[in-house]
Amino acid sequence: MAKMAEAEASPGDPGTASPRPLMRDLKAVGKKFMHVLYPRRSNTLLRDWDLWGPLILCVALALMLQRGSADSEKDGGPQFAEVFVIVWFGAVTITLNSKLLGGNISFFQSLCVLGYCILPLTVAMLICRLVLLAQPGPINFMVRLFVVTMMFAWSVVAATAFLADSQPPNRRVLAIYPVFLFYFVISWMILTFTP
Repeated sequence: MAKMAEAEASPGDPGTASPRPLMRDLKAVGKKFMHVLYPRRSNTLLRDWDLWGPLILCVALALMLQRGSADSEKDGGPQFAEVFVIVWFGAVTITLNSKLLGGNISFFQSLCVLGYCILPLTVAMLICRLVLLAQPGPINFMVRLFVVTMMFAWSVVAATAFLADSQPPNRRVLAIYPVFLFYFVISWMILTFTP
């Protein structure tokens, strides 16, 4: 009986792994989502970086941007890999630009911030998919344009709130301009999406 109790209490046994680390990670990702939803100058995203949230958002966005028929060559829409590469290549390019301008942020911290700040655009894509279920027309497009514009602005403001302090004061505009372009390209892909 004592050996059985020792075996259950053994922390090195892989069969007795607890779900606590998973819950801790999910709570950390949730807190970072909340920091993006309510952007303020904070080092939380920079201090405790991870790439789980950006990966989830990128996959969700790529799946929603994928056209209805995967085997059709005529639809001309972005495929999953194209969206995935655009998002990650853009984030890496902005991160390298930030480092070359003398920013004091690490490579993965920047990727974390840029990835988490895609959250408003992912919400915009979800809303646009729902709006596209209605009758197409000018009102439909105006609603989508308004939603995408607001979420684009939200993403830019959230990213700059976290990244602005990591740049030298005389180079902040040079560091923020590529962020603006990055989220603009993603917004354009969302706005021009038609199923």
